Amino acid sequence: MVSEFILIGFSTFPRLQGFFFVLFLLMYLSTLLGTLLIIVTVQNERKLHTPMYCYLCTLSLSEIFYTFAIIPKMLSDLLSTQRTISFLGCANQMFFSFTFGFTHSFLLTTMGYDRYVAICYPLRYSVLMKPQICIWLLVSSCLGGLVMGLVVTVAVFHLSFCGPNEIHHFACHMLPIVKLACGDVSLTALAVGVLCIIVLMSCFLLILLSYAFIVATIMKIPSAEGRLRTFSTCAAHLTVVVVHYGFASIIFFKPKTHVLEGDSLMAVTYTVFTPFLSPIIFSLRNKELKNALKKTFKNGLFPHTKK
Repeated sequence: MVSEFILIGFSTFPRLQGFFFVLFLLMYLSTLLGTLLIIVTVQNERKLHTPMYCYLCTLSLSEIFYTFAIIPKMLSDLLSTQRTISFLGCANQMFFSFTFGFTHSFLLTTMGYDRYVAICYPLRYSVLMKPQICIWLLVSSCLGGLVMGLVVTVAVFHLSFCGPNEIHHFACHMLPIVKLACGDVSLTALAVGVLCIIVLMSCFLLILLSYAFIVATIMKIPSAEGRLRTFSTCAAHLTVVVVHYGFASIIFFKPKTHVLEGDSLMAVTYTVFTPFLSPIIFSLRNKELKNALKKTFKNGLFPHTKK
């Protein structure tokens, strides 16, 4: 039985590994800095203590944990000739990556609902989004991600692995690992894949439904300036949704006729670029957060440095 796996990763691009290491390291550090800066800014700015920014902080935390589960191992493998990972370590990596990946999707759906209530029912917002409901939505998003991580990991690692043990990926991704399992695993692969797609598409459709009502409400605003100002409160969230699901579709709906060497490059779009872009988008497309970030830079990142 297989006791460890070998991550092929970017070893098929030997001349580019140094470039990949520098590029991914810089992007990873930028992701950590951006997400931590958003969390600190929201915590220090009292006017940002609203449900939307509470969800944003939780989203930033999920980004940190998601990238931490994958990228440090990927960076170390780029500098090493021993690209092995234990059976248990591989299971843990899959569990945490799927847990926080789906938590991210659930939180984006929750943020879409928050924007729907804020724009379509502004006078009832404080009632419909009272603290108890906000906490329940946050906990539900995290528990949903936890359940999905457990289901996928148990379903995959319940299979038998008797060799080979080379994963054509830089992480313990579901599809490359299922291909290594012994016996007929087509039913398990199909069930897990369909489950993931159903959950992701359900979240995406709920977000689309929220924005359908939002657009309908915005179109009723008489002035163009009012419509633009109202829609601007959704711009950052909507952009992140497009990026998140756009890159996710590359992974789940890639063509069947592709080379294994391309899997790692395709997965980078979702694993590295999406977390890298999220804090940038929220910082540039959200006026309140952008002003708060400027204030944070002016006064210092930590309270005790303020004058």
